[in-house]
Amino acid sequence: MSLFDVYPLFDVTPVKGEDVFIYDENGTKYLDLYGGHAVISIGHSHPTYVKNISEQVGKLGFYSNSIQNPLQRELSTKLESISGCDGYQLFLCNSGAEANENALKLASFHTQKKKVIAFKNSFHGRTSAAVAATDNLKIIAPINAQQEVDFFELGDLTGVENSLKGGDVCAIIVECIQGVGGLDEVETGFYKGLERLARTYNALLIADEVQSGFGRTGDFFAFQKHEIRPHIISIAKGMGNGFPIGGILIHPTIEASFGMLGTTFGGNHLACMASLAVLDVLEQEHLMENAKAVSTYFIEQTKSLPKFKNLKGRGLMLGLEFDFPVSELRKKLIHKHRIFTGSAKNPNLLRILPPLTVQTAHIDLLFEALKEEL
Repeated sequence: MSLFDVYPLFDVTPVKGEDVFIYDENGTKYLDLYGGHAVISIGHSHPTYVKNISEQVGKLGFYSNSIQNPLQRELSTKLESISGCDGYQLFLCNSGAEANENALKLASFHTQKKKVIAFKNSFHGRTSAAVAATDNLKIIAPINAQQEVDFFELGDLTGVENSLKGGDVCAIIVECIQGVGGLDEVETGFYKGLERLARTYNALLIADEVQSGFGRTGDFFAFQKHEIRPHIISIAKGMGNGFPIGGILIHPTIEASFGMLGTTFGGNHLACMASLAVLDVLEQEHLMENAKAVSTYFIEQTKSLPKFKNLKGRGLMLGLEFDFPVSELRKKLIHKHRIFTGSAKNPNLLRILPPLTVQTAHIDLLFEALKEEL
């Protein structure tokens, strides 16, 4: 049986990971400054992570959500404490797309409305409602296009309010820093405006923190810079450091009922232990502080970079924008310099999403390679 050919692949086969490095089958060492789409938060094969999962799988790897699972409560308590999202409720699932799908569904249940407001260059996942709220016609099938979604430019409060006046909007979903779209972010007044409009027109504000959450920006969540309190916060990627896990944090004013949401694998014992390891390491190794410090150093290095146009993002969710498409540059970085980086919808943007354990010496390797190629 062949694989369904939907991924353009680099000719690299990783077989081992250690902190910010991965090794292929020939023992070649690569610097990972992309973290597999921002998934690797505490470094590859972190000892605490390996220990947590190994010990748990020796006891109980999985049972369904029809029984008590104290690890879920332990995770929710730890997450509330570290994130600062006091009073929120946690629903666990398996991925970012599933997190956003459940966020949109919950908003529709709560408001009894069905329309969604999203933003141009957004990416929220590939499931039914999540992909309809994603600004990429290439990945939206006709069955997804049944969803009613209004798209606006990031920053367009007037357009958002005009749509809300129609009366049938259940949710506004926004990435405070757009990921795949190109690391765009606007002023605080816009995000505060979305919060105000959502409350005025009985819609729920959903902060998509799938890529930006769990310390990547230097704050636990990207929205916290703007001092807002979303109704729902979607999480995944760095939450499990590679183990499939996602979830939504739900404002205490939203009531649950049996059967409203559900999942077979979500919140299983192994997933909870993986995420608990991430939270422990984030806290014990001060990785959010490291993200800010390394980011400051990174920004300073861009000042001497030739052919450089603009820096986007914050923390360790960064984009280097040039005046030319970066596809060939990415190939040279991976095949010649052994450095993994990422692309974006913006063809001129090189995305940098390393493990939060990255150090300034690793950033030096990137800028040495960039200066050589540029």
